[in-house]
Amino acid sequence: MNLKQLEVFLAVAETGSFSRAAEATFITQSTVSQHISSLEAEFDLKLLDRTGKGVFPTQGGKILLEHARQILSQAKEVPLAMKRFKGLEEASVKIGVSNIPGNYIIPAALPYFIDRYPGVTLTILEGDSQETMDRLKKEEIEIGIIGTLFDEEDIDFKPLGRDKIVLVVKGNHPWAGRKSINLNELLNEKFIIREAGSGTEKTVREALVRASIEPSQMKVRASLGSNEAVKQAVVNGIGAAFISQMSIRKELTQGEVAIVKVKGLTISRCFFLISRLKRDLSPPARAFAHLLQDMYREGP
Repeated sequence: MNLKQLEVFLAVAETGSFSRAAEATFITQSTVSQHISSLEAEFDLKLLDRTGKGVFPTQGGKILLEHARQILSQAKEVPLAMKRFKGLEEASVKIGVSNIPGNYIIPAALPYFIDRYPGVTLTILEGDSQETMDRLKKEEIEIGIIGTLFDEEDIDFKPLGRDKIVLVVKGNHPWAGRKSINLNELLNEKFIIREAGSGTEKTVREALVRASIEPSQMKVRASLGSNEAVKQAVVNGIGAAFISQMSIRKELTQGEVAIVKVKGLTISRCFFLISRLKRDLSPPARAFAHLLQDMYREGP
């Protein structure tokens, strides 16, 4: 069964004539007969009664007629729907983000994107960098934004601005009034860290190792699953933390936290826009990716 056969069947049923159906569908009368014969053979059922007063659908033909009308009506809507999707008039896209991009990069980009493409619906799925990578590989999302570069052959990583990670303490912490501290002093302080799989956690751990500080020697009071949770733990005096500088602007202004410089330690990372290699992005995903690249070409 195909759409042309259904179109021909509908034309015969509505006109009551094979010849008029041939004219309506721009084929020969013999081809009309072939299409009807194919349908009857497929269903092993007589679909049309040929009488001296015309051609009429059988009871089985009436059932097919009802469905044929629905199918052909929906088929006519497909090109229009695809045109709307291609033109970003009516489309949707799923985007995966790790913690910092989800809380700071995406909200900054949304007003501009919605203003340009009001017909596009965005669904944002948040997780850590590893979870976002896994969602992309499972094709649960089209693009993602993460803070870690993974060794993945089938994934395209495009740099998307830089993020500085700083050591922060509660505003009244003894370190808050100092110009800097030494690396070995880190081993005497209690820390709040991000969970394994977080881009922040991976970046900090690698930076400490390069500075000859073994992360396992640090006193970890808690491992938390979001940047916001880590930040609130610092504000409440539970411990110090390495955290994205872009996420503490308000707390710095209000004096709730203070940045502490560590001699010999500078930590920064790049955010990455990720997608599957050799796969075409849908128009809405491509439009959002281009907007992000324009906004964060020089960094957040």
